[in-house]
Amino acid sequence: MSSRSLAIIYVIAAVVAVAGLAEATYLTLLNLLGETAVCGASQGCAEVLGSKYAKIGPIPLAGLGAVAYFAVFSFATFAACGYARARKFFAGSVFAMFAATFFLLYLQAFVLHAFCRYCLISAALIFFLTGVATVAPIASDSRDP
Repeated sequence: MSSRSLAIIYVIAAVVAVAGLAEATYLTLLNLLGETAVCGASQGCAEVLGSKYAKIGPIPLAGLGAVAYFAVFSFATFAACGYARARKFFAGSVFAMFAATFFLLYLQAFVLHAFCRYCLISAALIFFLTGVATVAPIASDSRDP
């Protein structure tokens, strides 16, 4: 894979991470303001985002997601510039987010029996980023010291 096509893949991953960051920030702000997410006729968002699984102590999971998406955005940006170490951090972060997403989807399906549209969109973004992390090579590059 040429360095130019690899850079384009990581730029696309950075854009996807920004979309996830925007969504997670929105959900975090809603949670901190005590508002409920608007999901249309479905009540799944209120059930999922209002459940005991939506926070770790006082911290909303969406806030942790926003931090994770920002990290992935940063790593993807550096990886697009050719830094191999950033590719490794990108892959590690994305795989950790994938594991968390898989667990949260399990909770929605088998424990809460409700699905949040925002959570499903975030899961789709994570699945895409996981595909990028799986396909993109993590070979070393000359820009790393």
